[in-house]
Amino acid sequence: MKFGKNFIWGAATSSYQIEGAACHDRGGLSVWDMLGRQAGKIVNGDTGDVACDHYQRYKNDVDLMAQIGLQAYRFSISWPRVLPEGAGKVNQHGLDFYNRLVDALLEKNITPWITLFHWDYPYALYCRGGWLNRDSADWFADYTAVIVDQLSDRVSHWITLNEPQCFIGLGHHDGVHAPGLKMGLSEVLLAAHHALLAHGKSVQAIRANAKTLPVIGAAQASKISIPVSDHSNDIEAARQHMFSVREKHVFNNAWFSDPMILGHYPEEGVKLFAADMPNVLPEDLACIKQELDFFGTNIYSGNHIQATADNGYATIEIKGLAETAMGWPVTPEALYWGPKFFFERYHMPVVVTESGMANDDRVDNGRVHDRERIEFLYKYLSEYARAIEDGVPALGYFLWSLLDNFEWAEGYSKRFGIVYVDYKTQQRIMKYSAYWYKALIASHQGGHIKDALPEVDIAPTLDSV
Repeated sequence: MKFGKNFIWGAATSSYQIEGAACHDRGGLSVWDMLGRQAGKIVNGDTGDVACDHYQRYKNDVDLMAQIGLQAYRFSISWPRVLPEGAGKVNQHGLDFYNRLVDALLEKNITPWITLFHWDYPYALYCRGGWLNRDSADWFADYTAVIVDQLSDRVSHWITLNEPQCFIGLGHHDGVHAPGLKMGLSEVLLAAHHALLAHGKSVQAIRANAKTLPVIGAAQASKISIPVSDHSNDIEAARQHMFSVREKHVFNNAWFSDPMILGHYPEEGVKLFAADMPNVLPEDLACIKQELDFFGTNIYSGNHIQATADNGYATIEIKGLAETAMGWPVTPEALYWGPKFFFERYHMPVVVTESGMANDDRVDNGRVHDRERIEFLYKYLSEYARAIEDGVPALGYFLWSLLDNFEWAEGYSKRFGIVYVDYKTQQRIMKYSAYWYKALIASHQGGHIKDALPEVDIAPTLDSV
């Protein structure tokens, strides 16, 4: 495998999934705290009240990052921790936590990549209409300005929104994520439009207030289309499928990315959603389309697509594919075709802002031997390297996730981390995959990764925190 000399190796988390202590030091509640109070919404009735207790244990967690050799760490800011009411008075205690975290990362030569919104929308603003309120874009811009003013003397990498397909589609249409609403398409599209406006105004706020030259993008929940063969017809069918808007749902690639980068909604979607489209002002699209520095994509799996006789496409079920603990198929080619198709459409450098797998990890004599995750990562990264060799400019890779954590509606039943977390004791144990990832990063010399890396010898003693 070959990667560029300046390729960035990192790992990612989000605030609500690991921090805990939501109301500690005068922080506010989020819509996920609200959802956690509703029976039957989250597996086992789990909540993020404690999570990984990262708010108290961040120093030890940063030490683990350094031990693994991470070059960058993608984490999110809790909007209600900094602004308990979502707007107005700033909670300095919340800001101080992120100041301490950034300083701890820099002391270990780990570059912070900050995600401004990773789903923990302030409950106080939800009570004022949430994403259905057009003012939400200005609230988010004001919050962005607070964070950038405080941290941009040391932070240069910014992600505005994480997976709007999820917090709008799953949160406002399907009702399985916070705030747990099942709205009609008109309301969903309105909320989506306001989220896009929030992105645009956030980028403007970053560029207006940054104290160091900012590098800005967004992280999309990507549905990857994989051609069933290398035949040109199948490749073109997969490309069309990748950016099609064929269902009355916002969970697709083009609905959010096209306005952000191309400055317009996809024509196919506008026609499909015609009866439910919000009032889109000309100045709205100009605001949404801001200069971005990279295309962030979260990739876990893909669908196999075949050309049809009428120059269309069809989804093909491939039998016998391995599955992760989430029930998602293992499709390494997604990390080739995803970056390739995104670069072809948007002409921007790509960053894989999330990729990884949930696995049935167990502690055995103080060790967690997650061979399945190592094989998964090696196969996926091999395909990512192939995309780079074929001309896709890729800036980095962020493994999801550093820690086992609160996996949203799945609670603590799924483990994505390369570090095992015992939620009762808060003990951390580096899994075999963490040592494998450490070896991979260490072998990154001149952009070349040893092909035999999956057989790397694991340290006989597994350190724990």
